[in-house]
Amino acid sequence: MTTEASPAWDRFAHWGSLPARLLLLALAAILTASALVPINAGPSTVQTRNFVEVLVKPDGPERKRDDDLALYDTVVKRIRAGEHYYDFIVSEHRKAHYPVRPGLAVRLPTLAYIDAAIGTPGQIGAAILLLAGVMLAWWRRLSEEPCRRRNRLMAIALLAVGASLGLNRDFFVLHELWAGMLLALAFGLHRPGKWGWSLAVTALALAIREHSLPFVLLMAAMAFWRGDRREGAAWTALAAVFLAALAVHLRIIAAQVLPSDPLSPSWLEMRGLSGWLSNVVLSSNIRLLPHWLTGPIVMLAIFGWAGWRTPAGAFATLLYLGYGLAFMIAGRGDNYYWGFMVAPAMFIGLAFAPGWLISLWRAAQSRQLHR
Repeated sequence: MTTEASPAWDRFAHWGSLPARLLLLALAAILTASALVPINAGPSTVQTRNFVEVLVKPDGPERKRDDDLALYDTVVKRIRAGEHYYDFIVSEHRKAHYPVRPGLAVRLPTLAYIDAAIGTPGQIGAAILLLAGVMLAWWRRLSEEPCRRRNRLMAIALLAVGASLGLNRDFFVLHELWAGMLLALAFGLHRPGKWGWSLAVTALALAIREHSLPFVLLMAAMAFWRGDRREGAAWTALAAVFLAALAVHLRIIAAQVLPSDPLSPSWLEMRGLSGWLSNVVLSSNIRLLPHWLTGPIVMLAIFGWAGWRTPAGAFATLLYLGYGLAFMIAGRGDNYYWGFMVAPAMFIGLAFAPGWLISLWRAAQSRQLHR
């Protein structure tokens, strides 16, 4: 437990009033913009209405299964029937009018084989165990970090809000759901100098969804920055092995592509701040809140992480800003479920935001100039 004077919290104690006031002004502008930009799935090439409804409406005969989820359901059924993934996946994409060019439009087979092997009861059990693991890993990590008890309790409550979506059985065939939860677990397990379990969990997330690669690359970069060459080399090796496996996957898909297969619409949409916020909000439980509130919540979570002067705070700030930038540049409206990759643990940052804001406010009120 730390005191109010702890450097982990009083980040702006040595700031002059002018820079603190300028930062407050910038923060106000960002929060205002995030409250005004639209939060939606945007113009899509794939029907997304039911994908949102599946989060908030109970099961019923009137509800249609989303096309993405229906495709993954079919894939799991065919594997369970004894078929090989690469023997039918391209034809299933064509049947569903989904692109196979480029090959990245076709998911890696890892999750489909896992789902086929464990069935629905196994999926439910795995989701419960994974959620429990995420909660326990973060409770232990927060107990070891400079974090007051009340903030630790708030952080765990916020983690429960973000990670509980992993129990939604409608999404058990969705790759981003499992990959995002696994990354949240890997983040909670990681310690500088103790990274073996984190590496193993991340490897599984990477095998499920290639969108986990930025997490791996940032882990490697941070390890090299700390001077831990062994850890940095391990994360780099994981990235290299994955890229080799991905190349094999793309080669198999490319061998089945026909000249008549249409090219996928571009993922470079430049949706800006709306794209970033829409991906995170629509992929989390805060989607039920008013839109004018959800955007500022996401921004305050990022600022909260930035204000927590610990290795976890630094890593999370870079991680979530990096994914945010990617969401601003890449991803169509119907790709908003990419936000599952970051949503489970992101809102922990809100627990640190009050200390960050109080420290900044005090610095802004000070008449002492920074020298």
